[in-house]
Amino acid sequence: MVLKLYVNSLSLAFLLLFLISIALHALAGAGEYNEEQAAHGESEQLSVLQYAGTSRFWFESFQNWQSEFLAIGAMVMLSIFLRQRGSPESKPVDSPHHDTGS
Repeated sequence: MVLKLYVNSLSLAFLLLFLISIALHALAGAGEYNEEQAAHGESEQLSVLQYAGTSRFWFESFQNWQSEFLAIGAMVMLSIFLRQRGSPESKPVDSPHHDTGS
């Protein structure tokens, strides 16, 4: 079982980080939402789980993740074709493109 966890440890770590970030976003968002409601004289307060079910939570979450995936996707796609001298992540600048894929 330990080996099974180890061979999937990278995926499990990213899943855990994702779940923690969503939970923290829901916690902070619920607090902000409840403060806004109180400032406008509303007595309705949402729990973290209730807030996580609102369209506001999901809109904010997907808006944030969309920008992150765009940034990472651009870095990955551009690094396939473009080069940067001195960068350890870049392919060698003087190597032809067809020689760097192996």
